Amino acid sequence: MTPLPRFNRSLPNDDLGLGVRVGPGRSVNKDGTFNVRRAGLPFFRGYELYHRLITMGGFRFLALLFLGFLVANALFAAVYLGIGMDQFIRTGGHSRLDRLMDAFFFSAQTLTTVGYGHISPNSHLVSAVAAFESLLGLLSFALATGLLYGRFSRPHAQMRFSQRAVVAPYRGGTAFMFRFVNRRSNQLIEVEATVVLSCNDPETGTRRFVTLSLERSKINLFPTSWTVVHPIDESSPLSGLTTEDLERAQAEFIVLIKAFDDTFAQTIYQRTSYIAGEILWGARFQPMATLAVDGVMEMDVEKVDATEVV
Repeated sequence: MTPLPRFNRSLPNDDLGLGVRVGPGRSVNKDGTFNVRRAGLPFFRGYELYHRLITMGGFRFLALLFLGFLVANALFAAVYLGIGMDQFIRTGGHSRLDRLMDAFFFSAQTLTTVGYGHISPNSHLVSAVAAFESLLGLLSFALATGLLYGRFSRPHAQMRFSQRAVVAPYRGGTAFMFRFVNRRSNQLIEVEATVVLSCNDPETGTRRFVTLSLERSKINLFPTSWTVVHPIDESSPLSGLTTEDLERAQAEFIVLIKAFDDTFAQTIYQRTSYIAGEILWGARFQPMATLAVDGVMEMDVEKVDATEVV
């Protein structure tokens, strides 16, 4: 049985900051997040509120805004009902539902400062509550506008990685490969790739990290896709290993991508990882790009996972 990892212990450990503690799980999840759960923190953390609102999904963010709008109007409607609808000048009906709807829509009109239609305050108390609600509405919409701008102006990568890596024939030998593509139509330049192999060290009982040498670690232009290649030669830590060896050592290939977004003029980052069970041996990627009749190169993003047995 081949020993693993086959690291030169005279060289420094290329630890990425993930630590050397041995664990059964992966260090970096497929979506690029870290496989870490923090304990000992309070349930509500106000200092993380902005971060959560900026990074949560678009549907959840809009749903939260809509829910907050409904809750705020419902609370102020309850206040107006508690004061009494006789403190308003209104032309609506006098049933319980009519009073409830009038109070709710009066609150909505006040919160958004759009004015009053058929209903308006007729006492100093109601006017004071309405003035406070107007101030709250101005602050809330200013905050919502800032969050929307922050979400739209924040650059983030939209790269799609192949679900599996492959060990394919390469120049008379074999190579570890994966590929990725930019799902957006924006221009990425100066794209850099780093692949770090993380394995259990049986001699020390800790994790070891080694940066794999790549056929090409940087490309200046990224118009289509990029297949990242690590040649498995005599100097490679993967030389002579099998999928069973990688599984036994709980090997993980951590991928770090850095690129310059020409649209936002900012550097973006994206991460992913591959474990032993996500590597296809004796397979290669199928071409993604074809030449159209008009001479334009067409690339099918859905084929990023397409492989064939060799």
